[in-house]
Amino acid sequence: MTSAASGATAAEAPRDDRTPTPLLRVRDVAIVHEGADAAVPTSVTFDIRPGEVVLLLGPSGSGKSTLALATNGLLPQAVPARMTGTVSVRGMSTVDVPVATLAGHVGMVFQDPDAQLITGTVLDDVAFGPENLRLPVDEVLRRTERALRQVGLWERRAENPDRLSGGGKQRLAIACALAMGSELLVLDEPTANLDPAGIEDVYEALRAVVADGRSILLVEHNLDAAVGLTDRVVVLDATGRTVADGGVDEILRERAEDLEAMGVWLPVSTMAALALRRAGWDLPRVPLTPDELRDALEAAEAPAASVPFSGSARLPAAAASDDDPSVRRTARPVIEVRGLTLRRGRRTVLHEIDLTIGAGEFVAVVGANGAGKTTLVQTMAGVIPPPRGTVRIDGVDAARTALRDLSRRIGFVFQNPEHQFIAHTVFDELAHGLRGRGLQGDAVAAQTTAMLERFGLEGRADVHPFLLSGGQKRRLSVGTALIGGAPILALDEPTFGQDRARADELLRLLRDLHATGTTIVVVTHDMQLVAEYAHRVVVVHNGRVRADAATADVFADEALLRETGLRRPPLQAALRGVTRHPDLAGATALRDLTGGRP
Repeated sequence: MTSAASGATAAEAPRDDRTPTPLLRVRDVAIVHEGADAAVPTSVTFDIRPGEVVLLLGPSGSGKSTLALATNGLLPQAVPARMTGTVSVRGMSTVDVPVATLAGHVGMVFQDPDAQLITGTVLDDVAFGPENLRLPVDEVLRRTERALRQVGLWERRAENPDRLSGGGKQRLAIACALAMGSELLVLDEPTANLDPAGIEDVYEALRAVVADGRSILLVEHNLDAAVGLTDRVVVLDATGRTVADGGVDEILRERAEDLEAMGVWLPVSTMAALALRRAGWDLPRVPLTPDELRDALEAAEAPAASVPFSGSARLPAAAASDDDPSVRRTARPVIEVRGLTLRRGRRTVLHEIDLTIGAGEFVAVVGANGAGKTTLVQTMAGVIPPPRGTVRIDGVDAARTALRDLSRRIGFVFQNPEHQFIAHTVFDELAHGLRGRGLQGDAVAAQTTAMLERFGLEGRADVHPFLLSGGQKRRLSVGTALIGGAPILALDEPTFGQDRARADELLRLLRDLHATGTTIVVVTHDMQLVAEYAHRVVVVHNGRVRADAATADVFADEALLRETGLRRPPLQAALRGVTRHPDLAGATALRDLTGGRP
């Protein structure tokens, strides 16, 4: 593999007759889903050679996940669709050759891990694939143990997969693909549900995959993790057309501004450099890693007319002080949790939780996979029935309040958007909450249309929610929670599946809601999101509240971060070592670099 970290790229390598025959060959592929009118993607062409890691980038809705399904024949053989162009693996057509045959060459990790977990134990799920290859028992068990150890699940091999957290299920899905021993591993947002330590574990496992000579097609939004593994980058535009294909330097460095304008994700160090350039800094070579950003800043002169550092590192921009009107902290609690203990079977998930959240706060709930943070917030919202007297929402006992009434006080957005869809069209999904409040006719149509436009879904109003892209499903799920007008909004991984532009748009919307008094509670693994928006952080560890403090105080506590498996925000980690410009060294949010402006 040609490492991006070495400074060389696949695009710079000489291409002659000795270039290996492509393992995967994609030519002019356009796909129209059953029931859809337009093709997404519309025209994709690229190759993957043996041992190569290719990163596939593009805005939400450009067809990345759809294309991933076509690489081993699941689409169109299992997922009804009309495909033009060709996809071949080792010369085999993915339209004509059975999926069972192609699966021996292409291993899949879906965006939604529940879609591929089928047995009663973690071990059996991983063993299922190799067993169906008719391998000897000893080989099946060897592969299974190795894969589970690589993703940190060997000690939980006897558990039911349903007991795993969202991130745990994602690691299990990766283990299932690893155990197949396929030449090509296709991963669709493999780390979206993982905590920072889990992301490191997964990429360590993927480095071992590449060292074994296997290839990877990676759809990923966390480019800070992916950039060091990637050889080549393929970029799709909003219509699903290939607009760039080249080495890491050629695409991520030289075309960084173009990619930013498209709204795709970039490494945080790259986004920081682009923000600093706009503020007048001379940074001729775009950095991709924290080390490169530090080196560039140590070598650069601060511009004479530079925007002064906003100082929000010590108190995030979302809450510069208790007097800031955007915070609206009050003495009135809207969420009160007292002595909350919750068990699943014989396992205690939450232990004697005490927590109070005041009206108008923006609180991030963080912690390692399986810590209990999603369970805590679902219990607050009534998704999981709490014991009587342990959770009060805006003055009422959640255990004694009907869900219809509770949803008017707190809206909840699931980690997996499909878990909350109940209607047959996007329009009706949004309209359902309004009709439940007694609105009819023009009032429903006007508010629903406005929400469709706000989230870029106006052209999908008559589409079934399950036929949306992952990013579109996420936007719809947030819209369904917002449209009811609840004064409290709780979201589980709200930026999952979103491109950068849509994620920024969503988070700006949350910030605006917060500024007008809505209480926001966000469960997330994205430490940069926490640094940019939350003014208070609740750290959940082993089912207990391990810390509850201002954002800056949490990120300053090295021992806490180590103990709970968390990491500093990428920007803060990148700038901490800058000595020549000490003001920058204290920044945690991208807006810090532009004087507090977005």
